[in-house]
Amino acid sequence: MRTIRFLLQKEFRQIFRNRSILVMVLVMPVMQLFILPLAANYEVKNINLAIIDNDHSSYSQKLISKITASGYFRLTGYVFSYKEALHLIEEDKADLLLEIPHGFEKNLVKDNHEQLFVAVNAINGTKANLGGVYLSSVIRDENNEIRLQLVEPARFQAQPGVEITTSNWFNPYLDYHLFMVPGILAVLVTMIGGFLTALNIVKEKEVGTIEQINVTPIKKHHFILGKLIPFWVLGNVVFTLGLVVARLAYGIMPAGSILLLYGFVWVYLLAVLGFGLLVSTYCDTQQQAMFIMFFFIMIFILMGGLFTPIDSMPDWAQVVTRFNPVSYLIDVMRMIVLKGSGIRDVLPRLGVILLFALVLNTWAVLNYRKTS
Repeated sequence: MRTIRFLLQKEFRQIFRNRSILVMVLVMPVMQLFILPLAANYEVKNINLAIIDNDHSSYSQKLISKITASGYFRLTGYVFSYKEALHLIEEDKADLLLEIPHGFEKNLVKDNHEQLFVAVNAINGTKANLGGVYLSSVIRDENNEIRLQLVEPARFQAQPGVEITTSNWFNPYLDYHLFMVPGILAVLVTMIGGFLTALNIVKEKEVGTIEQINVTPIKKHHFILGKLIPFWVLGNVVFTLGLVVARLAYGIMPAGSILLLYGFVWVYLLAVLGFGLLVSTYCDTQQQAMFIMFFFIMIFILMGGLFTPIDSMPDWAQVVTRFNPVSYLIDVMRMIVLKGSGIRDVLPRLGVILLFALVLNTWAVLNYRKTS
């Protein structure tokens, strides 16, 4: 214990002397947690729409007014030919094209049937898909209103109908901040812990102090613990700051036990820091360590369930995510913060993360080559 105490004193002194590390730990995560949830969301608005109204009737004008008043669309072109509207799509000035045919009102009243043409710019698949759904929904609502006007009220009321009542559990107002902030906080904790530990041992190699440590009687596991514990403390500081920002900026308060949340993060940090130390033992320069960590962090984030549901991934990708520690933390963060899950729900994931921590830290200790 006396040896570890001296090593911890050395590490903390190095950390507090390096102001860039303090900025990375205290300032950058807070700023990112303020900014990222405001930009990274699933709401698609301001969809650029070009309209070709060949009818110029009261029905077509009413439909256009209803579309533009929905709040999702921005009318960027009111043109008179399909060629002009398609040119707007080609120049990325329009995402959707709606063409109202000549005789729209007449055919709708006379034959109770008419067709509209919609063209979608599918370069951005998500925006195109949601934009098409939004537009179809508005047209469907307008169609129902027209049916109410054209069909006899008694006959229409006699038709059977199904009334649907929905209830949004765990996020009643569908606030995307409640969904995104816990996941982004999980990613920030992973990035800070992983990158700092990956660069730590490598820095000792570059400045030459690793040789002085190697000729001392310090045991390998003492050395790894001396490197791990300070950044474990800093990881908890980052996580605490993230919870404070989530509470003050977005009004998010965990529905479950905060102690359980911290307990999982404590074990998770051991796994992530162990992975960073393992990478550091294999690298000779900080540049190598940064590139390797960047490679793995990108995979962890994109296949962690933050932006894309894991169930929607291919079968092989779902197998890969089982070895992705970030996916477990994102899942548990959302379970405890939104659902208020207890220890029984979290325990299987905690067991997997504990296994990761044991394997990665043991591997790092064994792989650290010390000469005495």
